[in-house]
Amino acid sequence: MHGRSSFEKCRSYIMAQMETCGEPERSSRAPRSGPAITLSRQAGSGGHTIAGKLASYLDQHGPPGNCPWTVFDRELVQKVLEDHHLPKDFARFIPEDRRPYFDEIVEEVLGLHPPSWTLVRQVTETILNLAELGRVILVGRGSHLITARMPNVFHVRLIGSLEQRIVHVMEFYQLTRTAAVEFVRKTDRARVAYLKKHFQTDIDDDLQYHLVVNTDRIPYADAVELIGAAALRHFM
Repeated sequence: MHGRSSFEKCRSYIMAQMETCGEPERSSRAPRSGPAITLSRQAGSGGHTIAGKLASYLDQHGPPGNCPWTVFDRELVQKVLEDHHLPKDFARFIPEDRRPYFDEIVEEVLGLHPPSWTLVRQVTETILNLAELGRVILVGRGSHLITARMPNVFHVRLIGSLEQRIVHVMEFYQLTRTAAVEFVRKTDRARVAYLKKHFQTDIDDDLQYHLVVNTDRIPYADAVELIGAAALRHFM
């Protein structure tokens, strides 16, 4: 239910942005890209929580816009499927942190789904379109690299110690410690592999980001204010 309501919010955002772009008074000049943020994160560093609170912070403290700031995290997959008219069951092939590389190769060879590079290209197109519209927080999937040359985008990386991230995952997902350790290690490895395979880069290269936040030392609420204030200054 929560996922569905989140996607409906994202759909409302898209409709509002498209209607704005079509207003007569703006049709005579090239549309100006709105501000956007990318959020890269280690598993368990608070990405989901911080992204949601950051959107609220920007709505409250940033300049008014035609629609609220909107987070595209899990909802990004549904947007890609919509944009490219893909079957819903393709959703399981798109996430950055769930598909073992060997399984991908076998399924591509057997023709069970399109080559991964095709899906990555489609994800890239959707991310670029959303970043161009602006007032979005794009979580993961190489969004910081895809939008690296766009001056309207602010890039953030969330990190934390393995132990603290395991504790957070145990609490957030209600997992045992053993399950949480496996989740964190597997997810981190998959995200590293995703960027190396598709973008030939190291996700932990700090030079790719405007701001790197250690959520061990900075509580989530403070991290939201830190990121929000820095982003708003960047957009001025």
